Amino acid sequence: MSTITQRLAAAPISWGVCEVPGWGHQLEADRVLSEMTALGISATEFGPAGFLPEQAAQRAEVLKQHKLQAIGGFFPVILHDASKNPLDVVSSELDAYEAAGATIMVLAAETGVDGYDQRHELDADGWELFGRNLDAVVKAAADKGIQAVVHPHVGTMIESTSDVDRVLNDTAANLCLDTGHLLIGGTDPALLVRDYAARIGHTHLKDVRKAIAQRVQAGELSYTDAVKAGMYVPLGQGDVGIADIVRKLLSAGYPGWFTMEQDTILESEPTDEGPVRDVRQSVAFLRQLETEIGG
Repeated sequence: MSTITQRLAAAPISWGVCEVPGWGHQLEADRVLSEMTALGISATEFGPAGFLPEQAAQRAEVLKQHKLQAIGGFFPVILHDASKNPLDVVSSELDAYEAAGATIMVLAAETGVDGYDQRHELDADGWELFGRNLDAVVKAAADKGIQAVVHPHVGTMIESTSDVDRVLNDTAANLCLDTGHLLIGGTDPALLVRDYAARIGHTHLKDVRKAIAQRVQAGELSYTDAVKAGMYVPLGQGDVGIADIVRKLLSAGYPGWFTMEQDTILESEPTDEGPVRDVRQSVAFLRQLETEIGG
């Protein structure tokens, strides 16, 4: 892979498809995947459990019908609970990834509580167990040719800058550079690229209105309410500095995907064209950036 366009991928959450109970109206997979293809996107993340068939061969076939390459996706897993072995839930999902030709598992360090509106912290013993379990998952994935990366995410066990530093310093795992969640958690994504480009295994490109993100960071607004309030905007229309981040990644030799992921909540089935409007603007932004960069 070389150009931005060749590495452009989508994620169902940009259409409001989410694993959180009560998140909002969930669009059917056929509509979402068809709209991805119509935009000229050739690859997608899987989306939450239930969006695509659970059975590996069926999942692969659905994506093949829509001419979409599977790149893997967001997978919540509990890594800090001594009563739960994460490999029990990861192993079957890795089989599905392998069958579909997916190469990236984006691990969200699930808290065990539904939703992303609470902050959680680990003690020293919790971190030790977390790191041990994470390294075990990374190895199990690598044994199947899949890279498991950690996704810093609001309302998970890896949210703040200190959490991100613990992953980088205490484990062998690479990161998913999620520009929105990092910013909300207090980490400058551009600085992370500058200092740890070699540890970035995947990207989720989000653009946010910083004023709303700061209210989430300060505890004034829940994550869900912030999404409803329009925290996420099409790429290039927010305060993250997406163009600079993409340029930095390319300069550092980042080899992976550029996944457009703008969290959206739908109240009902759209009566107009719906979420695809914003995704189209994000695609146009990245293609224009590619033209400016020259590849």
